[in-house]
Amino acid sequence: VQLQASGGGIVQPGGSLRLSCAASGFTLDYYAIGWFRQAPGKEREGVSCISRSDDYTYYEDSVKGRFTVSRDNAKNAVYLQMNRLQPEDTATYYCAKSSGQYTVWRWASESSYDLWGQGTQVTVSS
Repeated sequence: VQLQASGGGIVQPGGSLRLSCAASGFTLDYYAIGWFRQAPGKEREGVSCISRSDDYTYYEDSVKGRFTVSRDNAKNAVYLQMNRLQPEDTATYYCAKSSGQYTVWRWASESSYDLWGQGTQVTVSS
């Protein structure tokens, strides 16, 4: 049972990347899936989340209108489309599966998740 995040890279300001979160050993659509990021010297923060059954989506304020989270149940994957990237988006990005403690009011709390991918590095630099 594991998650694997991929799709990171180096991009110029204003560019785009699409991160993927692939699951093995379980079905993603049974869970809410969160995206988090951690920049050097900073705490990990919640970026976005897609809910389990109704696909409601949630975003941290600084990424609203630029990032879009979606899922493809046929591929057992969740995606984070990131547009208009800025240097402050530079971080290691992680996807995570919701735990039994998950509620929509705590979607950005790490304690709402019990399985984490290994992270993928996103660097936004000119």
